[in-house]
Amino acid sequence: MKEKLEDIANAMVTSGQGILAADESTGTIQKRFASINVENTEENRRDYREMLFRSEKAMNDCISGVILFEETLYQKAADGTPLVDVIRAAGAVPGIKVDKGAKPLAGFVGETVTEGLDGLRERLADYYEAGARFAKWRAVINISENAPSVCAIKANAQALARYAALCQEAGIVPIVEPEVQMDGGAVHDIGLCEIATRRALSATFEELNDAGVKLEGMVLKPNMVIAATDCPHQASVEEVAERTVRVLKDVVPTAVPGIAFLSGGQSDEAATAHLSAMNAVGDLPWRLTYSYGRALQAAALSAWKGKAENIAAASRAFTHRAKMNSLATRGGWDSRQEQAA
Repeated sequence: MKEKLEDIANAMVTSGQGILAADESTGTIQKRFASINVENTEENRRDYREMLFRSEKAMNDCISGVILFEETLYQKAADGTPLVDVIRAAGAVPGIKVDKGAKPLAGFVGETVTEGLDGLRERLADYYEAGARFAKWRAVINISENAPSVCAIKANAQALARYAALCQEAGIVPIVEPEVQMDGGAVHDIGLCEIATRRALSATFEELNDAGVKLEGMVLKPNMVIAATDCPHQASVEEVAERTVRVLKDVVPTAVPGIAFLSGGQSDEAATAHLSAMNAVGDLPWRLTYSYGRALQAAALSAWKGKAENIAAASRAFTHRAKMNSLATRGGWDSRQEQAA
């Protein structure tokens, strides 16, 4: 008998825990490895991810689920143990990235729509058999003088809804990720981000409703309401928290069990600070947690450098970031804990 979708979704947003996004494509991890002069081989990719998954303190205490790239879902650890089993042994739920990436949206320069629906039903059946119990699909929403357009928002919302419905049909919890990116230069201030985020989320939930997606059996992965990196005016931590929570309360139904934010190019500490400030607001109808990739991994990657003798140090770096974000899920993080740890 398949597990109930709502049980899996609630496990993914367990109090004090969050989701590790380890689903970098081969091309993306190439860039990460190049920064530490490590060759991008299947063995090195396995060794790096195994190091993360075997970081017992982080995985047992702070990680509720792991998003995997397809290669990793089927990989085995150096000792022959399937990596899916290593994740399960830590008490986390294995998941899988299923989209095929954002492609140019015809007729709309600078905007994209995410592809990957063709054959998805069959792939999901295979992923379930391999141990995946949740999936992730990322839509990319860009801000510019002419974007986001109604077409881009609608096309991506429809694709997210179709993906989510297929996941639930397969017994897999969908992570629904409409990301308003932190690009756009000076024009992209926090006010524009709030408007775009509200539009994207509103359209997404309208399409989810039309597609009959069970909200209790999904997890939302949105951006925070934040200015672009190049915007001259950067909002305070408190303003980011206030604006983000306001949009979520206005748009996200209370039936959704949890919201796991992406970090979206923020620094490690900024992503943690913003999450903690949002949870400190209190009186929230859903759990607010993290689904971070680089913001959980950057310090560990730098410490690892592809060398076996550095595994312990890399594991400590990963555990530290996971612990800081665990504190943030309860609104209990502050910068002093960064230095004290």
